Amino acid sequence: MFINGHQVKGKLLDHETRCQHYHSQFDIIAIKFPCCGFYYPCYQCHQEVAEHPPVKWKKAEWDMKAILCGNCGKELTINEYMNGQHQCPTCKADFNAGCQKHNHLYFSMKE
Repeated sequence: MFINGHQVKGKLLDHETRCQHYHSQFDIIAIKFPCCGFYYPCYQCHQEVAEHPPVKWKKAEWDMKAILCGNCGKELTINEYMNGQHQCPTCKADFNAGCQKHNHLYFSMKE
């Protein structure tokens, strides 16, 4: 599936990046994995579809655009996402605050 020109892979359920694993009204982001450069709705989609292990974003790379808002298609930097109060800064759509429980799967928290 393509959202605003960006390919999103995984077990998608709709055009706002909800997937088979996470599909509440607030599950509307996809995360680009640095290992392959593709967006996935979640780490489980990456595990099931990619043919390689996931790689986390290093803290020094948090200025990279790696978050895709499924509502408006805006690409956000990791810093924008982490500091955005669980909301897209462009369209103000609410993101799932519970996703922060999984940050350690996507982002290295150490320098």
